[in-house]
Amino acid sequence: MKKTMSLLAAALMSAFPLFAQEHGHAPSHPPIPKHGPAPMPKGRPPAPAAAPRVYRDQEGHPDRPHVHANGTWIGHDTGRDDAHYHVDHPWAHGHFHGGFGPRHVFHLVGGGPSRFWFGGFYFAVVPFDVGFCDDWLWNSDQVVIYEDPDHPGLYLAYNVRLGTYCHVEYLGTS
Repeated sequence: MKKTMSLLAAALMSAFPLFAQEHGHAPSHPPIPKHGPAPMPKGRPPAPAAAPRVYRDQEGHPDRPHVHANGTWIGHDTGRDDAHYHVDHPWAHGHFHGGFGPRHVFHLVGGGPSRFWFGGFYFAVVPFDVGFCDDWLWNSDQVVIYEDPDHPGLYLAYNVRLGTYCHVEYLGTS
């Protein structure tokens, strides 16, 4: 009987980490947003260009554009007239048609901010956002693409591992 109780206790103790992982409130990565950001109200004045932006809105959050677990897009608030995201010839290489949102998770397979790809689709990070993706793994990270409601010709690439995003331009297919 003593041996049985010892084995039962050992089994319960060894199973405890499994329960902690399942219900631990610390996911291995942030949840993927269900949808992209809402468009900014028309007529909103652009944010001042001289002031440096701070994106760390809470302790432990990154100081770069990111998405909260409740779907709030932090940093996508400068509106249509933000010169950093102006494209002279929107969709010059066509529209991306590979799928948007959390049902379409893509694995990066190469490149860098100036040109990266997955599934035969090519993109480039807009110059203003290059510093926001310096920790991306260009040959293995997963990304989800969303339409940008405020900046014609641009999309938003959300990094699943980091919970951050940047503005990207579609460069076409291979």
